[in-house]
Amino acid sequence: MSSRSLVICDQEEGYAAAFAIFLTKKEELAFQVQVCDSLAQVTGVLEEHPIDILLIGGNYPVRERGKLEAGSVFVLAETGTVKTNPKEVAVYKYQSGEAILAEIICGCSKENKTEDLYLRSLKTSQVRVIGIFSPVHRSGKTSYGLKLGQEMAASANVLYLNMELYGGIGGYFPEEGHTLADALYYSRQESKNLGLILPTLVKHMGTLDYLLPVRVSEDIKAVPLEEWTSMIIQITEQSIYDVLILDIDEGLKDVYGLLRLCTEVCVPSARDPAAEAKLLQMEGEMHLLGFDDVRKKMKKKELIK
Repeated sequence: MSSRSLVICDQEEGYAAAFAIFLTKKEELAFQVQVCDSLAQVTGVLEEHPIDILLIGGNYPVRERGKLEAGSVFVLAETGTVKTNPKEVAVYKYQSGEAILAEIICGCSKENKTEDLYLRSLKTSQVRVIGIFSPVHRSGKTSYGLKLGQEMAASANVLYLNMELYGGIGGYFPEEGHTLADALYYSRQESKNLGLILPTLVKHMGTLDYLLPVRVSEDIKAVPLEEWTSMIIQITEQSIYDVLILDIDEGLKDVYGLLRLCTEVCVPSARDPAAEAKLLQMEGEMHLLGFDDVRKKMKKKELIK
């Protein structure tokens, strides 16, 4: 597979080079990155080969930019407003490299130009989808899920998703960054290319990749099962991950159906009469509602406090 051509041209000294270095460190990207310091140099590149993606400084004249033929053109804007030609898309220049890359992929996705943006590896085995679930509050399931993820990430590519209504941003997780709501948004797009943009959304806890929990519980309370299913399928089929850990909240819609998507379900529990009673009630409910298959996948994990 040949790489696509991405050219960066900006008048600010060092900016294009710094962003090019950021992109080349993304080993999964199928970009051949070039840096230009003038419109004449961009024209010279075009004489040699087509440019699939062009990032160009907003300080260059609109008319001169319009003469450059590229598959997709993103204008690096220094302020909130910048004049653009009809085929150009403005991108705020002074944001993180991850955010700029996300906007590029999203823009290409809208134009159905995401083919061959990423190197794809053939998966040789089925992705494990591990659900972490318990009807017992304060059971330590989030700390258990993160610890499990970190242990597994030592030898596999693991993604942890906190699907709790109140996941505790500012506690286990930093306050800034993309959340599960962003992943759901991209999974709903017609292009169904969440796997392409996922590397720009995740954060890292050592070798473990994760998405922040939602900031507003209403963003996921009523999400139907088919949307969760679509998101999970896109991640398992399009991403690098061997293991997907879902930290699932009991308040989600059709929660047993969501657990049915998991290959295994871990239930953190404590040796406590009240906790045992809740677990027995849950298992009885699963039987009555026809989710015996889910019940059989459950593995109790006793936590020592």
